[in-house]
Amino acid sequence: MKGLKTIYICSECEYKTAKWMGKCPNCGAWNSFVEDVEEAAPAAAATPKRISMIPSLSDNVAVGFADLEIPEYIRQNTGLGELDRVLGGGLVHGSVVLLSGEPGIGKSTLLMQICDALGASRRVLYISGEESGGQLKLRAKRLGVIGQNLFLLTETNIEKILKETDKVKPEVLIVDSIQTMYSATVNSTPGSITQVKETALSFINKAKSEGISVIMVGHVNKEGSIAGPKVLEHMVDAVLYSEGEHQQAYRIIRAIKNRYGSTNEIGVFEMTDRGLLEVENPSEMLLAGRPKNISGNCAVCTLEGTRPIIAEIQALVTPTAFPAPRRTTNGIDYNRMCLIIAVLEKRLGLKFYQNDVYLNVIGGLRLDEPASDVSVAMALISSMTDRIIPDDLIAIGELGLAGECRAVSNLESRVKEAARLGFTHAIVPYRNIEKRKIECDGIHVIPVRGIYEVLNMMKKQD
Repeated sequence: MKGLKTIYICSECEYKTAKWMGKCPNCGAWNSFVEDVEEAAPAAAATPKRISMIPSLSDNVAVGFADLEIPEYIRQNTGLGELDRVLGGGLVHGSVVLLSGEPGIGKSTLLMQICDALGASRRVLYISGEESGGQLKLRAKRLGVIGQNLFLLTETNIEKILKETDKVKPEVLIVDSIQTMYSATVNSTPGSITQVKETALSFINKAKSEGISVIMVGHVNKEGSIAGPKVLEHMVDAVLYSEGEHQQAYRIIRAIKNRYGSTNEIGVFEMTDRGLLEVENPSEMLLAGRPKNISGNCAVCTLEGTRPIIAEIQALVTPTAFPAPRRTTNGIDYNRMCLIIAVLEKRLGLKFYQNDVYLNVIGGLRLDEPASDVSVAMALISSMTDRIIPDDLIAIGELGLAGECRAVSNLESRVKEAARLGFTHAIVPYRNIEKRKIECDGIHVIPVRGIYEVLNMMKKQD
């Protein structure tokens, strides 16, 4: 088309260039350029109108810090306690939340479910750019959503959406998805960096100026990050990621960014034919079907925010037939596993370099904190030596390069969670016991100073 030109925009910093480049010269990101189309502006073109994310009713003036008052943000329960936990206690009025995840993970199902609880006291406008009204009605019937104070709009033009929003005057606005929205004033295809940024900015301005709570669905690209410009995550108030394996029924929602709450909390759900059901006790879910009297199996208690969760770590060490042994992890950082293997080889003399190592966390949970190091080490030793770890034993602690077992935080809550689920022995760092004695009925606490004591204890149980 005449007047249009093809450009390439960096998805990280929005640097523009006329040709594709492997590395962005501005921010240094690799393979971040995406193709876009923009209209060549005439020489005498007027300056385009800029949209501000912070609406101003009058001229802004400097205010003394001591004179500022803390706003009392009102929260609304979504009807799903697990989602409220991740949001920090509920949906904040006037906030903008970005919900992302892989296709089929349950984003639209989750949003349709919360419409009932939100519609009990507030007007909800559900904007869909991917499904028709009949399809949305069919899903709502399957989920048992009555739809009180719920309005549906199947539109992708942002100008028409904002016009209809002024008529409906909703208090909650759900956009599914932001990649399907477009503005007629921007000459590029829906889903491009420019369109995503401009349409999202329009919704954010609407939320901040009128106090509307906005929830936007964001698709992910093949790398797993949110499609569109990286600045989109900086513009919104909260970014939620929905995780889980399609072959498994469990879904985990975690906050990557949250201006009104903690980013450490997670929400656990189970996908059923009636929608997403809350899992109030994730530990029992993760330990269901745990094998008995099998080597290479060890339990650990990790913290997700303030919630202790017991997970099962499985290790498989087998002789390799290749010059370079294979290392595979699922749910644990690969480099962390290599570090633990190096410690076991150096300090205990175990020959992992002659074996393939496979490490897995059951249930799709990802362990990021170092408190799971001792449990990983015990699972590797158990599989290597074929020694069985007792089913009623749990291991907690961080492992140092010298083989020492270092202290962890909130040990008492971890031990109590283990005792509640029937564990009778807990291996914990000696430094935690030295500072404060841990007393919990029904469980015997075993303090260890290093990986040597862990190995000696496993030998005594033969």
